[in-house]
Amino acid sequence: MNRKINSNDGIRDLRGTLGLFATGVAIVTALDQEQQPVGMTINSFSSVSLTPALVSWCIDERAASYATFARAKRFALTVLAADQAELALRFATRGADKFRGIDVDDGQAPVIANACAWFRCESYRSIALGDHRMLVGRITEFGNNDLQPLVFRGGQFQQLAAAEALVARAAA
Repeated sequence: MNRKINSNDGIRDLRGTLGLFATGVAIVTALDQEQQPVGMTINSFSSVSLTPALVSWCIDERAASYATFARAKRFALTVLAADQAELALRFATRGADKFRGIDVDDGQAPVIANACAWFRCESYRSIALGDHRMLVGRITEFGNNDLQPLVFRGGQFQQLAAAEALVARAAA
């Protein structure tokens, strides 16, 4: 069915159609002007370049933490593991006590423990794009664990384990 973006229904349908593209789930963090940690759940994380090592993510200019991230000289991205959906929900909730029970590194953007991967970045570029801003970071440190990622598709968290089992059966 072909749709046009000419009404609220069209925008809602577009959002649903875009949501059919499965994405990883990450938490981005930074320190605010008082050196307090700020974080939010995102699924707009993307690799940009290996040389220099660049990654990007997008933030809605209406987000509560927009000013903090727009000014941040450093930020961290943590790619969540399949068993970290609760953290994804917590960091997606406005006003939640997001860092409750999470150790925070002094002087740097916090990284979430027991995740698939993490990247500490220095701000590299900021680009206005519609009602969002793309923030590009130069990776200064990174790490990873051999864990299944948390995936988001169609408004729900998903797991890749079933797909991997199908691939293994097809290869056998």
